[in-house]
Amino acid sequence: MSDYTKPSYESPLNSRYASKEMQFIFSPDKKFRTWRLLWIALAEAEKELGLDITDEQIQALKDHKEEIDYEDAAKEEKERRHDVMAHVHSYGKQVAYSGADRIIHLGATSCYVGDNTDIIVMRDALTLIRKRLVVTISNLSKFVDEYKAMPTLGFTHFQPAQLVTVGKRASLWLQDLVFDLEAVESCIASLKLLGCKGTTGTQASFMELFDGDNEKCVALDKKICEKMGFEASYYVSGQTYSRKVDYMVLSALAGIAQSAHKFSNDIRLLQHLKEIEEPFEKNQIGSSAMAYKRNPMRSERIASLSRYVMADIMNPAMTAAEQWFERTLDDSANKRISVPEAFLAIDAILGIYTNIVSNMVVYPKMIEKHIMDELPFMMTENIMMEATKKGGNRQDLHEKIRQLSMQAGSVVKNDGKPNDLLERIAKDPEFGLSMDELMAIADPKLYIGRCPQQVEAFLTEVINPILASHEDDLKVEEVELKV
Repeated sequence: MSDYTKPSYESPLNSRYASKEMQFIFSPDKKFRTWRLLWIALAEAEKELGLDITDEQIQALKDHKEEIDYEDAAKEEKERRHDVMAHVHSYGKQVAYSGADRIIHLGATSCYVGDNTDIIVMRDALTLIRKRLVVTISNLSKFVDEYKAMPTLGFTHFQPAQLVTVGKRASLWLQDLVFDLEAVESCIASLKLLGCKGTTGTQASFMELFDGDNEKCVALDKKICEKMGFEASYYVSGQTYSRKVDYMVLSALAGIAQSAHKFSNDIRLLQHLKEIEEPFEKNQIGSSAMAYKRNPMRSERIASLSRYVMADIMNPAMTAAEQWFERTLDDSANKRISVPEAFLAIDAILGIYTNIVSNMVVYPKMIEKHIMDELPFMMTENIMMEATKKGGNRQDLHEKIRQLSMQAGSVVKNDGKPNDLLERIAKDPEFGLSMDELMAIADPKLYIGRCPQQVEAFLTEVINPILASHEDDLKVEEVELKV
């Protein structure tokens, strides 16, 4: 059945935006397969710590870990109204021949599989986001390096200011992504499993199973962490891990959204100025009514999705604040929506971001035109210094150049004519400067300060080490840009 003819709602994050890789990470199949891995880890750890669990039972669990009967699990859930117990019973039927049905989920509560899986899934999703970030950083750094010395008109308050370079401006986008990468890596490093903490976080059920042996309860958590690829579990918890963890993770994602939104704003403004454009495919249609238009649709999509993520962060914030004592279930429905959708949206955003920076179109002549419209005003200090060398009075020259600047500005604004300040100065004998002398100091590269050197240092000392340390992340396949 085509996506266009499905009779039910489907999230555009799946059908239009996010990659297949991210969709799988948050899929039911990934979740339920992880549940089974956690049940196997629990059984193995309990056996290693002396509980009466056989090798045959564990082997049966392993033999059937991939054979999830989703139809049977759905029937069980309809009857039992409990998703975890539905899968416990469905899995149990498959391994009953070994007696393993008796030891599945032994001593655990639902959050053992639910919360531990959530942590595992978020770590996997953050790992994919890290790859997306590194690829975006790599592609953007190439653009930054290529254009590090190309002068362009700088803006403050979107009013013409001193010159910068195209690459230096892009290095600001790049630096934001570096901050985001640091936040994502910090999240990955800080994530811990819930472990096996029981219904109120006391491990009382495991104290019972191990006849009050405190050390075995501690060892159980450690063994499960080791088997699931984590260094540690949280020392204390209620029934769930603290929902502040979700907030911290989504904070890192919201940071990426902020950076991407700022980038998309700049690209849209630059495209309006006709200086830089996002990619535009041969048969792409910019407007259904105005055939000539090349709308910055990709940047607009980044802005749109970014706003969603920045608003979405309020969900885990409120959820963490609303939890009562050892747990309430008003987190569940919200978590199922807010956390996956934030990841799916950021996955899409970074895919679009990479696509844009890998194929941006620069128009040097338009950039030069805009520079020369404003450069005469920016040259005034240099002009006064040259005129002073020829015997002029600095204060008198300052007043004169102020008057001429006002006249030239009036011609630009009121008559729509080019900036003629240099011509006016060349004609004024008080300056004693010819047009050739003025043009000699009209080279835009004289007004870009340390832009090239700043960019070179940033790339050498910050970006190159990042890319070298994330070489494997650069092997990620190119993300297909969806509609």
